[in-house]
Amino acid sequence: MHEETQPSFYVNTRKDVFYCHGCGQGGDLIRFIQLSRQLSFRQSLACLDPQTTSDEGSRAVLEQAVAFYRQQPDNYLEALSYLEKRGLQDPILIKELEIGYAPGGSLRRHLTAQGFSFDLLRQSGLLNVNGSDAFYQRIVFPLRQGEHIINLYGRSIGAAFAHRFLPGTKGGLYAWEKVRYCSEVILVEGLFDYAVMRQAGFHNVTCSLGTHLNAEQFHQLREGPRTVYLTFDVDANQSGQQAAELLAHRLDTQGIAARRVMLPQGHDPNSFFVQGGDARQFQSLLEAALP
Repeated sequence: MHEETQPSFYVNTRKDVFYCHGCGQGGDLIRFIQLSRQLSFRQSLACLDPQTTSDEGSRAVLEQAVAFYRQQPDNYLEALSYLEKRGLQDPILIKELEIGYAPGGSLRRHLTAQGFSFDLLRQSGLLNVNGSDAFYQRIVFPLRQGEHIINLYGRSIGAAFAHRFLPGTKGGLYAWEKVRYCSEVILVEGLFDYAVMRQAGFHNVTCSLGTHLNAEQFHQLREGPRTVYLTFDVDANQSGQQAAELLAHRLDTQGIAARRVMLPQGHDPNSFFVQGGDARQFQSLLEAALP
């Protein structure tokens, strides 16, 4: 802090605070580290608890990345065109789901200007091994667990591999808190399936982000008595329906009623609504679902 020839530094060990009568500075332990080592608040936290600070930093940088991505769709015609192509047109729902767009090439500059370190951006997966933006020309959905973002899902609008997550877990079922007490739950594979179902007025819907559920997702479905409508893709290789059949059997052994929704051949919920299906027709498919 500063040199002193007289005893002027006071510490209250009961309250964990200090005060310097020489310069008038005072505060808690974090403030002392800031002043004595000339560090920022975030750097001072890192000195005290590196792991906690790392977790908090990762959450903070993901929040800022999502805020940046959410500002982008209106600036890129290709993003708006893709959302329209996938049948997602409700601006209120887009805002609620925090859907954004990663144009690529600009996130690193934005976040470093916000004070986030290159190492943190690499650690969080937002930058690739070359130091470039990991998401390029992708529609982005944040995946939350409680209040915290635990991962991001990026859907390519170009020729790149369609699906991409940041390193780490995909967590539990998407938006599970909204449906966990519902006696009937519609389970879909993909986030665009989820979005158009919500847009069509179905609110008891959740998403597994693929046909293979992790342990947490399976546990969530069997938390209590309910009927689960498995609405997986009806594709040419039958992989979606085979996965639905296996999951239905697993749920049945746990006392959870499962019904397989038979969409028209070649369709998933997203394409069903994009190509003219409506809520009444989908409700008929739910009523005709197979055990």
